Amino acid sequence: MKKNSTAALLALTVSSVLAGAATPAMAASAAQTEKCYGVSLKGKNDCKAGAGTSCAGTAKMDYQGNAWKMVPAGTCVTLKSPTSATGFGQLDAFKEKA
Repeated sequence: MKKNSTAALLALTVSSVLAGAATPAMAASAAQTEKCYGVSLKGKNDCKAGAGTSCAGTAKMDYQGNAWKMVPAGTCVTLKSPTSATGFGQLDAFKEKA
């Protein structure tokens, strides 16, 4: 019985340490990305509509101006977006050009 308790305690300790280490890594990763509007393909956007809801994967068209994708920070305005007035991704939602 003692052997099982020791193994369970060890597993709990290891999982706690790993969970604590993952949190700062996830925060750093989020800080190194930005929302980029108008670069996702149909059904491939990363959008979220608020707590408890999600609209990920709901873009109705390629390069939709109000659908965003998380991209590495600083790269958004270099990504192709034929529906954008500049031809590149935007940091804010936009109305697609005709």
